[in-house]
Amino acid sequence: MNLLNNAAITIPFPQNEPVLSYAPGSPERGKLKDALEELKSRQIEVPLIIGGKEVRTGNTAKIACPHDHSITLGTYHKAGAAEVQLAIDAAMAAKPVWEALRWEERAAIFLKAADLLAGPYRFLINAATMLNISKNPFQAEIDSACELIDFLRFNVFFAGQIYAEQPLHSPPPIWNYVQHRPLEGFVFAVAPFNFTAIAGNLPTSPAIMGNTVVWKPASSAVFAPYYFMKLLQEAGLPDGVINFVPGSGSDVGNVCLDSPDFNGIHFTGSTAVFQSMWKQIGANIAADKYKTYPRIVGETGGKDFIFAHNSANVAALATAIVRGAFEYQGQKCSAASRAYIPESLWEPVLAELNAQIGRIKSGDVCDFGNFCNAVIDRGAYSTITEYIDYAAAAEDAEIVIGGGYDDSKGFFVEPTVIVTSNPNFKTMEEEIFGPVMTMYCYKDDDYEATLELCDQTSPYSLTGAIFGEDRPAVSLAMAKLENASGNFYINDKPTGAVVGQQPFGGARASGTNDKAGSKQNLMRWASVRAIKENFVPPTSFEYPFMDAE
Repeated sequence: MNLLNNAAITIPFPQNEPVLSYAPGSPERGKLKDALEELKSRQIEVPLIIGGKEVRTGNTAKIACPHDHSITLGTYHKAGAAEVQLAIDAAMAAKPVWEALRWEERAAIFLKAADLLAGPYRFLINAATMLNISKNPFQAEIDSACELIDFLRFNVFFAGQIYAEQPLHSPPPIWNYVQHRPLEGFVFAVAPFNFTAIAGNLPTSPAIMGNTVVWKPASSAVFAPYYFMKLLQEAGLPDGVINFVPGSGSDVGNVCLDSPDFNGIHFTGSTAVFQSMWKQIGANIAADKYKTYPRIVGETGGKDFIFAHNSANVAALATAIVRGAFEYQGQKCSAASRAYIPESLWEPVLAELNAQIGRIKSGDVCDFGNFCNAVIDRGAYSTITEYIDYAAAAEDAEIVIGGGYDDSKGFFVEPTVIVTSNPNFKTMEEEIFGPVMTMYCYKDDDYEATLELCDQTSPYSLTGAIFGEDRPAVSLAMAKLENASGNFYINDKPTGAVVGQQPFGGARASGTNDKAGSKQNLMRWASVRAIKENFVPPTSFEYPFMDAE
């Protein structure tokens, strides 16, 4: 007997997790340094976790440290087709019990997980994030601690709002209500390397809504997600609700997408991969492989912009370019990578950029004086440096800041600023995913035309920013760039969306704009059934007008 069936439970109103400073002398600084040393001192073996059980395939890969080739954090086992099918079977087997729980009981698990992450797990998962994907303490704190905690707490609150949404009217003798059911099959969660918070949100948001999940972390970022999976188990997550299956995209993805039980994908990653998955799903729909149309939710690439009007504050503009383009080495889907600067501000902006970038230090994450660290792996390093080399050789572009790179110790690329006379230069149009900013100078009188150019330059529509103190000019930019980004910033950098404050996502080639960190995303993981109950049903078919006079 479930005693909670007789309780109306209120979910605590969520608050954004405070960001710790890690300033010299602070207690958190010492705890984080201890966690870093502890993780570096030992190597771990990361198994698959399927149906709550650890599975070792023997097919292993290295858990790397991008800023120091001499450090190996451990190894992880890779799933093959057989293990992926086991994970699907475990997810389907766990469904009946999981979806039968009162939603508040599911919520309690994720609220406990949030408190575990805010407390005993905080420095462990931050340190794992720093070492495996090369983030400085602040970037790790706002990601693997604060944002992931926020996702857990706010998503539980949003779920409560969704379940409370009921039909507006029930005229007597009718009672109308709706049931927000989990999807019929399992959800496939595919995570990127660059945010532990996203990696944790992708499987947990469907699970909060009663779904069971097969979760594939990025191959280059298994370390922190593994510890988060262990945290979820400690929080009481039943076996099989979320199944942790690292492995290659094709080995895991093909089995999941081709399963008749597949009912949704929660994806963050490259546009090309997402489009190929959509194509595969479409072909399977055409082949009548699924019981119902799968939910397709994805956030993909970006070519994010900062646009300056001549009324912009130069120091604020330059700071936004530096932070927006070079925080976490530009490896954010929201990172600024193109800027439009009016001719009248060109020289002061360049001077301020030189001054600020000149103060940036790069290196090992364990040195807390470093603003920048390494890019994620050899493939990313090669791609980014090819763009830098291309710009260095081009006649219509010039590297004015940075441009250096070195992979002898780790995958280090200097913060790089390119200026071009060609608004359609390669690095103005193509996503680079590295610390490379390309700037185009426009004539002040061409403000409106250049706004239109900005909108037309990129197939993406993720984030963008306008800087200016002239309100009509800012208003014009908002109108002209209405469809150029899903998240738009006024006098602020185009990165750093906060759960519960700026729902995140973009359209065009940037994804389905289902807004992570909002109720809209949670609604995608429920299927509504409308129920009408008639307390006094009619007992004869005749209409009133048919009565004899």
